Amino acid sequence: MGILKKIFGICETKKPEDPGCWIISGGRVEIDLKRAGELSRQGGAIRLEGKSLADRILVIRGDNGLFYAYKNKCTHMGRRIDPVSGSQYIRCCSVMGSRFGVTGEVASGPAKGALKIFKVKIEDNKLNIYIS
Repeated sequence: MGILKKIFGICETKKPEDPGCWIISGGRVEIDLKRAGELSRQGGAIRLEGKSLADRILVIRGDNGLFYAYKNKCTHMGRRIDPVSGSQYIRCCSVMGSRFGVTGEVASGPAKGALKIFKVKIEDNKLNIYIS
């Protein structure tokens, strides 16, 4: 990641190529995994924003094949977060460089606490993220 991106807190994780791959329904976000190609491979990630979503969400498919969903906000300066390719870590997209394990715990850096992680469940090729 370039230094200017870090200074301005610009994350590398993109929104889904198919913006219709996810909906909010009854206290959960539902992602149609058939339409979210970014999550078809280990290490894939998308960021969800808008659609009346109260908090931005980072969704990753870990190198272990499991899905994780986080409130997309570092606990240090409130910047967005990104997965670290080829590892089991999440990093803050700012200059300070806090790192977190996939379960949200602080691994290094000045972060003040763990990331908020949402419960996820796969049903009928849909990833459900429980946000309330």
